[in-house]
This record gives sequence, C-alpha cells and structure tokens, in this order.
Amino acid sequence: MKYKSRIVSSKWKKTQWLLEDSYFRKYVPRTLRFNQKNLSAMLEDYSIVFFKPTIGSGGENIIRIRKTAKGYLSQMKAAKTSYASKTHLYRDLNRFAGSKSYLLQKGIRLAKSNGNPFDIRVMVQKTRQGEWVSTALFTKIGKSGKVATNYNQGGTVRTFSNTMNGTDFSPAFTQQLESKLKRLGVAVGKNFDRHHKGFQELGLDVALDPKGKVWILEVNTRPQIYPLKAFKNKHLYDKILSYGKHYGRTK
Repeated sequence: MKYKSRIVSSKWKKTQWLLEDSYFRKYVPRTLRFNQKNLSAMLEDYSIVFFKPTIGSGGENIIRIRKTAKGYLSQMKAAKTSYASKTHLYRDLNRFAGSKSYLLQKGIRLAKSNGNPFDIRVMVQKTRQGEWVSTALFTKIGKSGKVATNYNQGGTVRTFSNTMNGTDFSPAFTQQLESKLKRLGVAVGKNFDRHHKGFQELGLDVALDPKGKVWILEVNTRPQIYPLKAFKNKHLYDKILSYGKHYGRTK
C-alpha cells in the first residue's frame, strides 16, 4: 500500500498554523524569517539563535549562533566561526542560504540527562476511525560538540523513562510531563486537521528546558522511526507500525 499521510515540508507554514491558535503560542519559541532586520532583532533579544532551513530534515544545515564577549560564534555540526559584527555574520549566513529560505528561532537551553542535552519526540497517529492517539515518546540525546540532537548527526535514541531517570526532575514531574506531552500531541494533530485534510501521523520535536518548560521546536509530517530499531525491545517500533498499517507505513 502507498504511504497516504499528507506531507507539508515548510517549517514556516507549520509554525504559523500553531501560532494562529492561542493555545499553542506559549509553546512555540519565537520564530522569524531570515533577513538582516530579523537577525539583528533576534540577536538583540536572545543569547542563542538557531538558523535553519525552511525546508529540511535530519538536522542538516542548522547553524547555532551564540553571543560572545567579542561578538558572535556560529557553529554548524562541529565547525565554528567567530564574527566581530552582525554585518559580517549576516553576510556569511546570506551567502550560505543562497536562494533558499531560512528561519531564525530563539535558542532553547535543553535539559540534560546524565550531563547530555536531549529533546523529545512525540509520535501521534490516527486510528482507523480517524482519532488522534499519542503512540510513542522517545528521546534524542545530543552528541557532545554537535548542534542538533538528530540520530544522523551522531545523536543517540533512548526511551523516555530511561532519559528522565538521568535528570534532576522528580518521578511525579516525569509522570505529569508524559501526560502533558501526549495531550499536546493530540492537540497538534487536531490543529493540523483544521488546516488540511489527509494527515495520518505527526512527529513533534519538543524541547524541555532546565526549568521544566515544554517548547515545540517543530512538527514533522513524515517522522522517521528507523532509529527505534536499535532498541533491544522493539515494542515502540512495532506499535507505530501497527497503527500505521492502514495508511501505508511499512518501516
């Protein structure tokens, strides 16, 4: 069977859908289209800003920009470049972007598990009856020195409970967080349905900051689950495939 879940590639469009709903605004980090004026504004307000392609996946071509005592430091994967001024930084980012559209997003400091930053994937899928269900939570642990936590950027996939056990958060907080994330996933599914027909699954990339606040970094309309095959226990992988059978997900 052919894969039948709608795909929307533009991160900007999906972010706008969330921001149109007052319920989600507190969960979305400030995000603007890349241009010189917006870059200047974001760097005035935040110590970390992410520069990322409007269309892209796997953590590719994401650049983290940090304020430093001497100006700014950009990093893509492990490569770092220093800049004395916003003008020089903008010039290089603009050259890198070329004709492609890029976004600027407020950087969120990630909570750490056993000393390593992580973010959370919330997988939501539709049943055969068309009801959204949060079917899986798992985490992506960032590799030291890298900008993104993605598996193909050297990140490691872990179970949600295993990761949270390595944090300073209490078991009670973890239990509440799990329920909150599942509700949030279902709410995002319903939001997307109001904008387009045809969605059968979504993967939310969620940041948890050190204070325990939840942030939706982006929503994937064709989320990859192959890293889950690395788990000894294939329960999550098999569960997602079981739910996905009716709309053509086979791996």
